[in-house]
Amino acid sequence: MNETILFPGQGAQYEGMGRDWAEADAVARATWEEADRILGFPLSEKAWSSGEEVHRTDIAQPAIFVTSVAVIRVLEERGYDRFAAPFTAGLSLGEYTALWAAGALEFADGLRLVRLRGEAMQAASEAKASGMLSLMGADLEQAEALALVGAEHGICQVANRNAPGQIVLSGELAALDAAQAAAAEHGVRRTRRLVVAGGFHSECMRPAADALARALAETAVEPPRLPVLSNVTGEPVGEDPERIRELLARQVCAPVLWQKSMQWLLDHGQRRFLEPAPGRTLAGILRKIDPEAEVRNLAGPADLEPAS
Repeated sequence: MNETILFPGQGAQYEGMGRDWAEADAVARATWEEADRILGFPLSEKAWSSGEEVHRTDIAQPAIFVTSVAVIRVLEERGYDRFAAPFTAGLSLGEYTALWAAGALEFADGLRLVRLRGEAMQAASEAKASGMLSLMGADLEQAEALALVGAEHGICQVANRNAPGQIVLSGELAALDAAQAAAAEHGVRRTRRLVVAGGFHSECMRPAADALARALAETAVEPPRLPVLSNVTGEPVGEDPERIRELLARQVCAPVLWQKSMQWLLDHGQRRFLEPAPGRTLAGILRKIDPEAEVRNLAGPADLEPAS
């Protein structure tokens, strides 16, 4: 097997995610039941039948994590060896799933961390009016110039560098208003406010980063059994547990260097990728970076290849 595994992050959630897997396979169902026990509340109900509540950061993050883990466990039941993958990576939240897949985090520890991460980011969002602004078609120079305009009015920084023409600013609402108003004069014709709780991957999330750092210090982290790429550096995190903890804590306020991560993989010969549920977001982003990349997406049980 030579597929790099890519795990989705927040934004991939939708009401009912993972339910089709749980209904189709006992292993997936057991994964959700285990998650409900670990967290002490019915995450499955929140993910499957809570309406808009599934988009809350403190629900979406653990639910995405469990959905992806359940899919990989279903594959393993059919003979798949996740440790045989050449690399793994995850977009923001998905980095925790990638570390689980690489054996660096136990399922229970990873789940508790992403639940705490979601709670802390939700709380930081409620404490400071903030958000995110997508700059369609912008290059990094334009994005950084607009971030400087916004920074005159509050926290504003480049938050996501996902793919060519897909750059996101994050910060306080007044700062984003200023950046949006100045977009056209900087050559950016289209902008869009993202439907998120707050200014993720900016200094607006500093309280969440501090809370996560404290939790990470008390969480067992093992050297990964396969290389995991970091959102903070765009390169493999290495095998040092302390370095992994440091990068995960920094990730909450640091820009997501997803395009750099994908380019690193492509430059190191990776052309085949696997994206488990929920959603198909990463496949679309990757094809903007390299239209010839092959992505096997497992959005639902119908996408499974026949068992050999």
